[in-house]
Amino acid sequence: MKILGGINLLLLLCASIFAGYEVNALSYDYTASIECLEKPHKPKYSGGIIVNPELKHGLKGWSASGNAKLQHRESQGNEFVVAHSRNEPHDSISQKIYLQRNKLYSFSAWIQVSNGSVPVTAVFKTNSGFVYAGSIVAESNCWSMLKGGLTVNSSGPAELYFESDIASVDIWVDSISLQPFTEKQWKSHQDQSITKIRKRNVRIQALDAQGNPLENATISIQQKSSSFPFGCAINKNILTNIAYQNWFTSRFRVTTFEDEMKWYSTEPSWGHEYYSVADAMLQFARKHNVAVRGHNVFWEDPQYTPGWVKSLTKQQLFAATAKRLHSVINRYRGQVIAWDVVNENLHFNFFEHILGSKASALFYNMAIRTDGATTMFMNEFNTVEDSRDGLSTPAKYLQKLREIQTFPGNRNAQLGIGLESHFSMAPNLPYIRASIDTLAAARLPIWITELDVKSSPNQALYLEQILRELYAHPQIQGIIIWSAWKPQGCYRMCLTDNNFRNLATGNVVDKLLHEWGLRAGLTSSGMTDANGFFESSLSHGDYKVKITRPSAVTNSSLVQTLNVAPTTVSHQPLEIQLSV
Repeated sequence: MKILGGINLLLLLCASIFAGYEVNALSYDYTASIECLEKPHKPKYSGGIIVNPELKHGLKGWSASGNAKLQHRESQGNEFVVAHSRNEPHDSISQKIYLQRNKLYSFSAWIQVSNGSVPVTAVFKTNSGFVYAGSIVAESNCWSMLKGGLTVNSSGPAELYFESDIASVDIWVDSISLQPFTEKQWKSHQDQSITKIRKRNVRIQALDAQGNPLENATISIQQKSSSFPFGCAINKNILTNIAYQNWFTSRFRVTTFEDEMKWYSTEPSWGHEYYSVADAMLQFARKHNVAVRGHNVFWEDPQYTPGWVKSLTKQQLFAATAKRLHSVINRYRGQVIAWDVVNENLHFNFFEHILGSKASALFYNMAIRTDGATTMFMNEFNTVEDSRDGLSTPAKYLQKLREIQTFPGNRNAQLGIGLESHFSMAPNLPYIRASIDTLAAARLPIWITELDVKSSPNQALYLEQILRELYAHPQIQGIIIWSAWKPQGCYRMCLTDNNFRNLATGNVVDKLLHEWGLRAGLTSSGMTDANGFFESSLSHGDYKVKITRPSAVTNSSLVQTLNVAPTTVSHQPLEIQLSV
């Protein structure tokens, strides 16, 4: 080691959790299967509180729901129950259980149907109503995993059953699990996950020129940038409002334009393109080192399709869509980090109705041929927000994604999963987590693209609960909050008032940015111990480290940049020796 002065700095970055960081809690199983298998897996958590989860004891614990007939069967050593002779959607199998208000329940089951490809939903009938825990598109001749979750508003008896609108099919069920977690256990999952996937431990040792430890040296660490993309939408108001600019740029390094890249903004009349506002906003973002998600190329909701488009013939519409796609993607190629190519094509089908059911897949094919280096996302709502919405369940999302992937030329496309996350009610945290688990099995990047919470007395509380759940999930790669500021009010949730003073929601965001170490400029400091060591847990990102010698006579110091990156190897130190 070359000695140039009086202080040497040894940095040891370890991927392990600090010694002694243990939580006595049942671990959460983030795995999910999206394959249709010959045999189901064993029930998670050995079935949890479910009686006879593997049907090893006949129909013990199980009874018929509605007028279904039940039959216990065995095939290749696997035992299961079949609900047949169904006439109503709720005709199936059921089990009575007791649910507690202060518990969070992880649910899973393996489902098969007698023929076809049929949605099947797990439902809990409680004293206060019906709770939908999750849904799967079940197949015949193989088993599909349904993973979901629920909470309840009050403690009391409940009944689990399975539901399908297609009453002509038999429903086969096996490997059922319902595992309760306390709120403390659930939070421990989040904390452990954040420590494991979002942070690394830094151990700094200060040495003098002779290699001796420096006790009471001052260590200051300032964050320069965060590796996790946590941002907020903006709109054209930011171009002329300095206060808005200052508030935004002091917090965020990624954004989405609320409206300015959408088709109705860039081509308000046929053949007349208008990109000046989007160009100016992109220039602003680039000036402040803010990454931009491209949003969106097409929106299947006819309400948000340019008015002139609706009067086009099929041939004219095809030509117009091709021109639109090539125009906007070519213009911003290399300047955006992602594209929402088709928005909300599970709930709406304006283009597919006219151009055919493969229109979405074709649009993605055109997009990847225009810009193959950028990840192309689907973008949809209610996939994690509302378990009652059967149009956009994780299973339906993945089904649509497979249609896009299997379209000729799309097999190796860089695709992504966009979850809008517009919450209108108290969040069902177990369902959110389980839904992301299921989507993550597709092994594609997952972003939260438009997060907001409907106004209510609990808006800020719900926002914090949702953000903690999302940031802690190992497969979430970015979060965008949908709070672009307008003087007349934001879409559904503002973070500030019109003077850019934080509202309760803004306070939540600032608190979490600080807690998670995601805001540039955050600093931490401390003193080295008797052996010259200083320890800290830092979020992934770039930092400036300053060490000052503990001497009034020789007040020398050293400043060094440091990149804290994730590692897959436990206990592997990164040693950096510095001198001043």
